[in-house]
Amino acid sequence: MKTALNSMDDSTKLSPKQESKLLALNIVSIDHEPVELCKILKFQNLVLSGGEAKQVIADGMVTVNGNVELRKRKKIFDGDIVEFNGEKMKIITHKD
Repeated sequence: MKTALNSMDDSTKLSPKQESKLLALNIVSIDHEPVELCKILKFQNLVLSGGEAKQVIADGMVTVNGNVELRKRKKIFDGDIVEFNGEKMKIITHKD
């Protein structure tokens, strides 16, 4: 996975706090949008199955853009931030 730091040039100066936040943010590239939230968790190997993905969402363990998300099939779009189990992911649509 790429981090946001990979796209910065050498002239960009970050404080240690800013850098630690960026290092924790994983960039997830998707081919099309929208993608269902449960599929993001499964495809990123954060859960073992689609059923487990749906369960952790129903249990309130996943946030989208900082808000707890209980809809298993919530549509995720370019720019959304998904957090689960200490993993923070920014969703980017891959354009050819």
